[in-house]
Amino acid sequence: MKELSLSQSWYWFLLIAVVCYFIGCFNFAVILAKARHKDIRKIGSGNPGTMNTSREFGLKVGFFNFVFDCLKGGVPALVCHYIFRGYCFGGTVILVSDFTRYLAGVCVVIGHIYPVTMRFRGGKGIAATFGLFWFGIGCENPWYALIMAGALIGVVVFIGVTEMGSMGSLLGVAAFSVWQGMIFYLRYETALFNVWVVLLFMLMLAINFLTWFSHRKNLVRLFAGEEHRTSVKKLHRGNRGMKNM
Repeated sequence: MKELSLSQSWYWFLLIAVVCYFIGCFNFAVILAKARHKDIRKIGSGNPGTMNTSREFGLKVGFFNFVFDCLKGGVPALVCHYIFRGYCFGGTVILVSDFTRYLAGVCVVIGHIYPVTMRFRGGKGIAATFGLFWFGIGCENPWYALIMAGALIGVVVFIGVTEMGSMGSLLGVAAFSVWQGMIFYLRYETALFNVWVVLLFMLMLAINFLTWFSHRKNLVRLFAGEEHRTSVKKLHRGNRGMKNM
């Protein structure tokens, strides 16, 4: 295992943060809506994300939006994992790849929620976060990727049964964070107070804070009993189908 010196390689982390932030600013919901001569930010809920895209254009378009956003969150993390695989921080057993893939993911999510290209008014980061965990946990073990796929299907089923899109998404993010956190805990249980391990867990918390904070209005409406239900049947029909109901 090669050692990486922060004093000599700090610019890598800065580069990851900047590049991944701008990757996050690339909004697929806006692009897909423009292909249909509409601005997703001016229709429906105004949120440039998977759920609003599904409501306005149907599940097929929403599915493509979800996949593209998942790739946006997951691919940068996977690239960072393989670039720094085989390195540990100097004087420790902490894998650099563990840190860089979640640094990349958090920066993508920040760029998605607060894109400078859209006056800092972006989506809510759920699909990008799911992609981050799918690739981030999946690279630990190929079987984890399959389990993650099943877990994502479970989230979809939960939303379909309860019609609580926001809550289902947020619970999924929290569950995946705990899963990855447990892996890190078991891996570094003898070095839990190492600064890099602490930063790893802070990145897990940051992911949850960003996604939950971006849903704060949804949560207020949910607790007040005013949150709109997420009907899969209506999503399948899209906006035109809902108008005819």
